[in-house]
Amino acid sequence: DKDSYKVSGGLHGVGVSVVNALSNHLRATVHSSDGKIYEQEYEKGKALYPVKQIGETTKRGTIVTFYPDPSIFTQTIEYSYDTLSARMRELSFLNKGITITFTDKREKDKDGNFVSEIFHSTEGLKEYIRYLDGNREPIIAHVISMDNDKGEIPVEVALIYNTSYTENIFSYVNNINTHEGGTHLQGFRTGLTRSLKKYADSSGMLDKLKFEISGDDFREGLTAIISVKVAEPQFEGQTKTKLGNREVVSPVSQAVGDMIENYLEENPNDARIIVQKVILAAQARHAAKKAREMVQRKTVMGGGGLPGKLSDCSEQDPAKCEVFLVEGDSAGGTAKQGRDRAFQAILPLRGKILNVEKAMHHKVFENEEIRNIFTALGVTIGTAEDSKALNLEKLRYHKVVIMCDADIDGSHISTLILTFFFRFMKELIEQGHIYIATPPLYLVKKGNKKEYAWNEVQRDQANERMGGSATIQRYKGLGEMNAEQLWD
Repeated sequence: DKDSYKVSGGLHGVGVSVVNALSNHLRATVHSSDGKIYEQEYEKGKALYPVKQIGETTKRGTIVTFYPDPSIFTQTIEYSYDTLSARMRELSFLNKGITITFTDKREKDKDGNFVSEIFHSTEGLKEYIRYLDGNREPIIAHVISMDNDKGEIPVEVALIYNTSYTENIFSYVNNINTHEGGTHLQGFRTGLTRSLKKYADSSGMLDKLKFEISGDDFREGLTAIISVKVAEPQFEGQTKTKLGNREVVSPVSQAVGDMIENYLEENPNDARIIVQKVILAAQARHAAKKAREMVQRKTVMGGGGLPGKLSDCSEQDPAKCEVFLVEGDSAGGTAKQGRDRAFQAILPLRGKILNVEKAMHHKVFENEEIRNIFTALGVTIGTAEDSKALNLEKLRYHKVVIMCDADIDGSHISTLILTFFFRFMKELIEQGHIYIATPPLYLVKKGNKKEYAWNEVQRDQANERMGGSATIQRYKGLGEMNAEQLWD
């Protein structure tokens, strides 16, 4: 009906026209409200014939079939099942009650049927929160939620607190994921902080706290989803990742504040648990500030010297330097022998580093291995503009390579290190400084011939190429490689 188009994710009405222009072939079939079916086909954006009636129907809707033009999309025209499936699931949560059937006709299951999934959500964002937080431990019994469609800007929110130390907030405008947030997220944070602060002050639980609570403290361990519908969305930039409508802030803030206040009044036990979580977050933040200052003082710039286990390179230009983070002294010893001392440095790490996803911030900055990473890289915390921002002005290496064993333990350690960089040095990832080495699992050798293999299939294929009688060495770790093999 006409209300279906009150809000839309599109801005200019050219989306399907662009798809048509970029396709080898496109067919549009419309089941119209007049009971007839109309169709038109295009090749490379040009109509093959005028719109024609091809039948009658009692259904409503549009079917669009298109084939991307490989002369334009030269890298790939293959669509990722996982990407599309995730988007369909997301849409079902954002629009509770609808049913989406997603069928991949490129592949069949064991019964000979096309691979297919059906997405349907009866609870919407509440169900979405439980899906996102499935592997986290909640600290309150229920998902806090609200669906307010009475005003000019419909607002739907769901949130829960868990035992983690990070915040995860997902924001949407007209079903579009706004990764960079915007005014709706600003309104959400304002309403949440104001209502929680009001309750915490009135409860007297903050009376003995010797320092100020910050907005970040109220969001530690929070997983939240906010979805708004805006008739004329204004996005900052061309990517639709940040909402700019100022008129959204106030209604969202008011709706979220009312929701939180009502829940806290009706659930005093949960209210105390949330405020206690906020107080712990503030105490941890205060301790983390002291720990960060300690890291700052002990970096190269502070005169503390480099970590003792770091085997540095002689090159002084950071753009030409790379450092390898390896697990343990054994791998570190082999890596030192196989490196080019001119521009390659080696920093051995002791076993599995701290899982920062589950650790309080001050524990992260007190961890010796993590402090060694800060010091070796020359990274500090604090700039002229922001005392908590990452400072990369003295970055000593422009290529940081995570090099762990090819087994499960090695993958786990790589993941832990990546998690640390993602949470505490995200700029290094965004600027392209972080790499992962992929050492082989096998060496297949016969006479002067040798091949490396990263899995059993490659191993067997290499063995066949050598006549089936090759010597196969499985590397249990980087320490089993000699310097020449590691250099290869």
